[in-house]
Amino acid sequence: MINDDQAWEAVMRRDRAFDGQFVTGVFSTGIYCRPSCAARHPARKNVRFFASGAEARAEGLRACKRCLPDDVSRDEAAVLSAIDEIKTSQGQPVLGDLAKLVGYSPAHFQRVFKRSTGLSPAAYARALREERARDALSHEDRVTDAIYEAGFENPSRFYDNMEGKLGMTASAWRDGGRGVTISYAVTKTSLGPMLVAATEKGVCRLSFSEDRAELERRFPNAELAEGGEEFRALLSEVIAAVEKPGDARHIPLDVQGTAFQEAVWQELRKIPPGETRSYAEIAAAAGNPKAVRAAGSANGANTVAVLIPCHRVVRSDGSLGGYAYGTEIKEELLKREST
Repeated sequence: MINDDQAWEAVMRRDRAFDGQFVTGVFSTGIYCRPSCAARHPARKNVRFFASGAEARAEGLRACKRCLPDDVSRDEAAVLSAIDEIKTSQGQPVLGDLAKLVGYSPAHFQRVFKRSTGLSPAAYARALREERARDALSHEDRVTDAIYEAGFENPSRFYDNMEGKLGMTASAWRDGGRGVTISYAVTKTSLGPMLVAATEKGVCRLSFSEDRAELERRFPNAELAEGGEEFRALLSEVIAAVEKPGDARHIPLDVQGTAFQEAVWQELRKIPPGETRSYAEIAAAAGNPKAVRAAGSANGANTVAVLIPCHRVVRSDGSLGGYAYGTEIKEELLKREST
């Protein structure tokens, strides 16, 4: 639940994350709008907030013809119906069929779906299969069984789609890093001892005040080795990114998560140094405005601190919120980025 002051702030920002959560009643014009309506902002004294369009209509207001606030619930229902169809479909759903199912034109539904989820229907279906593949790889004895369980027509299609997305090979992902060599080092920084670990594809762990035991817990079957010359070059880049945090997107990563977690991590990497975002803003940017708690969980599931800058996410009131390695480190990172 949000109070009137928070609702007004969302209106002033034209924040799409709040569309569908309330409507803005403007009594000087007799209309009600979405929070993100592009029309000129009304005077605060003329505004009341309602939980739904029905409540606003009961007060004699009518829907804005510019932002169509009542279509929010219709769009949401259409997207949910399409997602159900995608989840139960045996093959790759066709955009035209999905649009026909929910009564939209294909082009319009493509825009509605992407605005709601951050992905096109086709990309959403691919991400769902990839997530199923990761889950199946964790409990199937044979990789081939996991491939078919995830909905891929054949192994070659699986490897075409998943290449570079699992980081480690499918078998290694399923079996705690078996067959993978992970180079690591524990080094001193101005923020305290820092653990950095990497596969041949990129950094898979960056944390503070942890040691080799943490890697053994996360990757019990991997071969752990103190980093050699090539790793030391990567380590130098990581140390520089921590000592003077900025844009670290050039540093390769080998991380895995659910489709939504990875969408959140991508959005975190887009936050410019020196700026912050709220959990609600990140959830909306990742394609699910209502998944604020899930965005927070995805933040917490980040395994490469600083490189995926989860420290740039704060509470809606501007306070720091939590941080896996303590708020002092979070505060210091933000301080360094703001100077």
